Amino acid sequence: MSDPLSINNYIVPFLAALGISLVSTFGVSKLARCFNIVDRPENFPERKIQTMPVPLLGGVAIFLSVLIVVCYYALFTERLLGGYLLPKHLLGILLAGALLMIGGFLDDKFNLKPHQQIIWPILAVLVIIISGIGIDYITNPLGGTIYLDTLKVKLFTWGGLPYHIVVWADLFALVWLLGMMYTTKFLDGLDGLVSGITTIGAVVLFLLSLNKEVAQPETALLSVILAGSFVGFLFFNWHPAKIFLGEGGSLFAGFFLGVLSIISGAKIATALLIMGIPILDVIWVILRRLFWEKKSPFKTADRKHLHFRLLDAGFSHRGAVLFLYCISLIFGVAALFLGSSQKLLALGTLLGLMLVLGVTVIILYRKKRK
Repeated sequence: MSDPLSINNYIVPFLAALGISLVSTFGVSKLARCFNIVDRPENFPERKIQTMPVPLLGGVAIFLSVLIVVCYYALFTERLLGGYLLPKHLLGILLAGALLMIGGFLDDKFNLKPHQQIIWPILAVLVIIISGIGIDYITNPLGGTIYLDTLKVKLFTWGGLPYHIVVWADLFALVWLLGMMYTTKFLDGLDGLVSGITTIGAVVLFLLSLNKEVAQPETALLSVILAGSFVGFLFFNWHPAKIFLGEGGSLFAGFFLGVLSIISGAKIATALLIMGIPILDVIWVILRRLFWEKKSPFKTADRKHLHFRLLDAGFSHRGAVLFLYCISLIFGVAALFLGSSQKLLALGTLLGLMLVLGVTVIILYRKKRK
C-alpha cells in the first residue's frame, strides 16, 4: 500500500484540476463575453489597469474544476471521506462555494450594492458552521491552549441528538472566514495577484498537511486540488489578463483558504503568515476610511491599496505582483518550520515589514510626482 503522505499520490489530482480549469476557464470566458458580463475600464477608471473590456466569472471556472475533481475523489475513491473529514463537511464546503458563485454571478452581471453583496458570503459562512466545520481551540503562542467551545446554546434535538450553537467558536469562524474572503476581494486589483497568492497558500497548506506530525492526507488532497484549479486559471489571468476572477472568484479564494486553515487543525497562524501583507493592507484601508476619511470602508474604491501604491512608486505590473508573491512565499515557507511562539515573532516581523513598505512606497511615489 502506498504511503498516503507521499507527494507522488497528489500529482494526478493536481494535473486533473489544472486541466479541467484550463478548459472551463476558456469556456466561461466565451460565455461571459456572449452574455456581456465583462469588466469595462470606464467603470471605476481610477482603479482600472486594462484598456479593453475583460470577461468576468472566472471564479465559476475555478469552482467547476474544484467541484468535479472533489466529487470524483469523494464518490469513487476512499481518499477524501472516511477519516476526520465527514460527508456533511464536504457537502457544506461545496454548497457554500455554490452560494458564492451565485452571488458573484449576480454582482458581475448587475453590479450589486455592498449590502447586497455581503449577503452571499454570510450565507456561505453559515452553511460552513451548520455543516460542523469550526474552530474548537487555538494554540496560544505564549503557551497552552485557548478553548472556544466552552459556551454552548442548545437549539433543538433531532433524532435523539442535541444541536447547539457553539458561541465563541462560531463567532470566531464567522469573523475569520469573512475576513479572509474580503482580504482576497480587496486584493483583487492586479492581474494574477489573487490567483498566485492563493496558489502559494494552497501549496503551503498542502505541504503542512503532509508533515508527519500533522498527517492529514484529506486536507492535502483538497489543498492540491485548489492549487491546480488556480494554476490552470492563472494561465489566462496573468498580465495582461484575458479573464478576471470576478466577485465570486475573489471571495472563493479567501473562503477556501480560510476553510482549509480550519480543517487542517486551526492553522490560523500559518494562514496569517501567508496572507499577512494583504490582511494588514485591508485593515489599514478600513481604518483609514473609517477614522481619517469618515466614509464607509466598503463603498468607495480607490488606488490606496499597497499593490496600487507599488505601481505608483514605479513597479511594473508584473514586478509588483511577483514582489508580493515573494513575500507570501517567504513567510509561508517559514511557517512550515516555525513553532507557535516563533510564528508570533514572524507575525511581528511581518507587521514591521508592512510599515516599512508603506512608508517606502509613499516616499517613492512623492519623489516620482516631483
